[in-house]
Amino acid sequence: MKNVNDVILHHVLTEKSTDLLAAKKYTFVVRPDATKGDVSGAVESLFSVKVAQVWTLPMRTHRKGGNRTPGFTSRRKKAIVTLQGDQKIAALEVKG
Repeated sequence: MKNVNDVILHHVLTEKSTDLLAAKKYTFVVRPDATKGDVSGAVESLFSVKVAQVWTLPMRTHRKGGNRTPGFTSRRKKAIVTLQGDQKIAALEVKG
């Protein structure tokens, strides 16, 4: 397994991802070469929870820049992690 700090890049905070929090599903952007096992192990070790299921979705690259600096955004992968039982990650809960 890779270093757990290198697997998870950041947490996704969108309207859809906050709606998934009620179902104990947390969304993260992970490295494109990370496997489901890598993501599961990283979440379990970083947040001390048990993972029930991991969905991974490759995210498309998009064109960026104008005439001066054309290019594409970097490759990324999104992971939706479902937790077991009544567990939750308190640091990622939305207040309000």
